[in-house]
Amino acid sequence: MANQSEIAEREHGLQQSLSRRQIVMIGLGGAIGTGLFAGSSLAIGYAGPAVIVSYAIAAVIAAAMVFSLSEMAVVHPSAGSFGVYAETYLNRWSGFVVRYTYWMAQVIAVGGEATAAGVYMTFWFPHIPVWIWSVSFAMIVVYFNARSVKNFGTIEYWLALIKVSAIVIFIILGFATIFGIGMPATGLHNLTGLPGGFMPMGFGGVWMAVVVGIFSFSGIEVIAVTSGETANPEKAIPAALRTMAIRLFLFYVLALTIVVAFVPWTETGATSIITASPFVKVFEHSGIMHAAGIMNFVVLSAALSSMNTNVYLCSRMLFSLSRDGFAPRLLGKLTRSGTPMVATLLSGGAILCVSAVSKLTPKAYTYLFGIALFGAIVVWMIVMCSHIAFRRVNPPETLPVRMPLFPYLQIIGLCLLAAILVTMGLDDTAWNVSWLVGVPWLLLLSLAYWLWRRRQPGRA
Repeated sequence: MANQSEIAEREHGLQQSLSRRQIVMIGLGGAIGTGLFAGSSLAIGYAGPAVIVSYAIAAVIAAAMVFSLSEMAVVHPSAGSFGVYAETYLNRWSGFVVRYTYWMAQVIAVGGEATAAGVYMTFWFPHIPVWIWSVSFAMIVVYFNARSVKNFGTIEYWLALIKVSAIVIFIILGFATIFGIGMPATGLHNLTGLPGGFMPMGFGGVWMAVVVGIFSFSGIEVIAVTSGETANPEKAIPAALRTMAIRLFLFYVLALTIVVAFVPWTETGATSIITASPFVKVFEHSGIMHAAGIMNFVVLSAALSSMNTNVYLCSRMLFSLSRDGFAPRLLGKLTRSGTPMVATLLSGGAILCVSAVSKLTPKAYTYLFGIALFGAIVVWMIVMCSHIAFRRVNPPETLPVRMPLFPYLQIIGLCLLAAILVTMGLDDTAWNVSWLVGVPWLLLLSLAYWLWRRRQPGRA
C-alpha cells in the first residue's frame, strides 16, 4: 500500500502554484459546461418541468462522490487522485482501469464539448460546417494546456468567471421576470399548466433525465486532481469541494427552474439531436435586444472552459499512469514549467480525432455524451468503493475532514449509479451505445493489465 510520501515522490516535479480561488473556478469550469447549457435540452425533453427533480437526484449522487474524494484528497494529494486511491485501497487493477477509463471518458467528453461549441458557432455562421469549429477549438485548448499550470489556472479562472457570472445574472433576471419584479410577471404556468402537468412523462422520464444530470455534474472531481498542484491542499481542497457541491446544486436547479418556467418545455426540450442551447432559446423569447447572441457567447465560453479543464484532467491521468509504471515513461516527463507536455499532446491528438466525429453524424454529441457518461459512472463508483475501503484503514477521528452520513450516502450513491448503468444499457434509442463501447473498453483494459502483470510480476 502506497503511503503519502511515496505518492509525493512518485509524482514529484509538478508545480504547486494553483490558489484556492483558482481551483474553485477550475472545478466550476469542469462541471458547468455543455452538460448544463446543451445537455439539459435532452433532460428537459425526457422529463419536462420535472427536470428540476432529476437534477436534484443527480446532485445527491454527486455530493456522495465529492465528500468521498474530499477525505481522501486531504490525506493523499496527488495528480493521479482517485486512480491512486483505488490502487492504494482496492487493488492495482482498479488503479489501472480507473485512470485509463477516466482518460478515455474525458477525451470523449472534450470531443463532445467541441462538437457542442461548433453547434453554438452556427448561431452566427450557419454555413460553416460544425466539424471545422470543433477541431479548431480542440487545437486551441491543447495549446493553453501546453503552457505552465499557473497560466492554465489564470485562463480557466477567467473563462469560468464568465459563465458563473452569466448564470447568476440569468437567475436574478429570470426570477424578476417570473415574479414580476420591475416588469410584468410571466408566472409559473409553464411548470404545471401545460398538457401532462409537472411530470408529463411520468417518473420514467424523470429517471432518464437523471442520466443526463449525472453527466452534467461530471467534472467536479477535477478539484481532487489539482491537489498535486495546489498550495496548502489540506486546507484548500476540502473547502473548495464543499463549496462546489452547494454552488453547483444552486446553479443547476435554479437555472433549470427558470428555463422550464419561462419557456414551454416543449420548445426547449430535445429528443436526440441538439440544435441550440435552451438558455439561448430563453433569451430569444425575452425580447431583449441581442440577448440571444450574448447568451450564445456565454455558452460558447462555457464549452471552451470545460474543454480546457478536461484536457488538463487527461494530461494528469496519463502523467500519473506513467509515473506509476502503467504507461510509457515519456508521458511522465515534465517541461521546465512543470507541464507534462507529451501527455498533453497525446491527449490532444485523441481529442482531435473525437472532435472530427461531428462530421459523420448530427447525433455526434448524443453518442459521445453516452460513451463518456459510462466511463464517468464507472469512475464515480470506484471512488465510492475506494472511500469505503479507505475508512477501514483511516478511523474518522484521525481525519482532518469527515463526510456526513458515512457509509449510507455512499451506498445510496452506488445503488443509484448502478441503476443508471442498467437503464442506459436497456435504452435502445441512444444510450445503449455506451455499453456497446464501454464494456469492450473495460475488457480490453483488463487484458492489457493482465499482460502488464505478466511482464512485471513483482509489481502486481
